[in-house]
Amino acid sequence: MATNEASSEVRQSSEQRLAHVNQLRWQKFPVLDDGFVCLVDVMGDDSSVVQAARVSYGEGTRKVSDDRTLIRYLLRHRHTTPFEMAEIKFLVRVPMDCWRQWVRHRTANINEYSTRYSLAIDAAQTTESDRWRGQAESNRQGSGEYLSADLGQRLTAEETTLQDQMRSVYQARIDAGVAREQARKDLPLSTYTEAYWKIDLHNLLHFLALRMDSHAQLEIRQYATAIGEKIVAPLFPLVWEAFLDYRMQATFLTRLDTAVIQRLTAAAAARGAAPPYSEADFLQAQDPAWAGLNRSRERDECRSKLQALGLLHAATQ
Repeated sequence: MATNEASSEVRQSSEQRLAHVNQLRWQKFPVLDDGFVCLVDVMGDDSSVVQAARVSYGEGTRKVSDDRTLIRYLLRHRHTTPFEMAEIKFLVRVPMDCWRQWVRHRTANINEYSTRYSLAIDAAQTTESDRWRGQAESNRQGSGEYLSADLGQRLTAEETTLQDQMRSVYQARIDAGVAREQARKDLPLSTYTEAYWKIDLHNLLHFLALRMDSHAQLEIRQYATAIGEKIVAPLFPLVWEAFLDYRMQATFLTRLDTAVIQRLTAAAAARGAAPPYSEADFLQAQDPAWAGLNRSRERDECRSKLQALGLLHAATQ
């Protein structure tokens, strides 16, 4: 009786998966002003990860609840190989500057739209006047606050003029008979490209963990979020749940972080103090290697973790 119930549960799960795949395939989820991500094909589901982990465990006697427990164990303890047994193929439309960051993840199979063979896509990413970001003061490769609307209006107008001019130059070269491979060389990095992108689930989760992170550039973060929430989550619900719990919404403590917490709580207990503790308490408990540094990214990261855990006052910086 239990075996029949388990088999029924597996069949229902398979039917739900097939319905998700049919619904999602070729559906374009918009990103930015003219980009998109869409599912082309998928091989495997949550049970594929479980099968790879158990190897010889038979289909039909397994419960979905057991799958969840095992998937969470695998992801929690970083047993990554079973996640490589599932693959997803996407079609993406993305600005070239964002695509440069994307292809740094060299664990995928890629076939990109060729501007040697075909005309360049007649679209470029534009920036709304209230979306221009200043340079971050504490991060050389990141953005800070949004710039003023007045400045933004000027920047957007200049962007439109530049993009129109470069597209006009490109088209004039094509009309004059210049080879496409040479005519394209002055196109701006805001020009959209398209590509098929196929990747296994393990490496996709790694991509998403990095590119959905708040420190990633906003534009590629929007692509990663669309892929994760719109496609991966419904196709691999058990994996996605574990991914959020153990990667995206988790806090990793280093050996130095742990030692800071131990010193911080021990000192507080000696004087009968309760959390959240002060910035002075944190600096007193910091790792000795950080103490002589005016700026320390590792100290800043530790501080942020302790604030998130409620051990430090959130307002202290």
